[in-house]
Parts: sequence; structure tokens; C-alpha cells
Amino acid sequence: MLHGFFLHGVAIYSRYATVKGYNMTLERARELVALQAQLGGGYNRNSVRLILGEVHRHHGQQAVDALIREFDLETTFGIEVGSDFSRFTR
Repeated sequence: MLHGFFLHGVAIYSRYATVKGYNMTLERARELVALQAQLGGGYNRNSVRLILGEVHRHHGQQAVDALIREFDLETTFGIEVGSDFSRFTR
């Protein structure tokens, strides 16, 4: 069963997502992070954390760090390169 929520029309999946075969692609992660970064609120920061957790689970820390740099999430949300998001998906 998939647990998630919709934020501004975008499905954000929680750490309890258990759909077989579901994989957060880097392309989809970029789309979602870009949208959340544009909006820039507190709830959007939490959404980005969940997205980065999924990216960490499927692609590793290097992919997470690349997204943080690409979207300057340190300035927007205070999310630093090297932050551990593994706990957001388990």
C-alpha cells in the first residue's frame, strides 16, 4: 500500500511507501525538487527532505549531494551537502 500526500498537485511519497518496483528516478527527483524550491516554504522543505531520502535510498549520497548543489538547497532550505537523509525513507 502506498502512503503519500499531494502538495500543490504533486504526489510526495512518505517513508512508508511500499510499492514493488517503485524507483525514484533522478529525472523525477529533479522535477519535484525544482517545484518545491520555487515555492520555498516550510512544508516544501519537508517535501524536499522526503524526496532526497528516496534519492538516497535508490541512488546514494553522491546523487543527493548533486541535487543539493544543483538547486542550491543550502540557501533555500538550509540543507547542507553531506546531510544524511537515509532515515527519511525507512
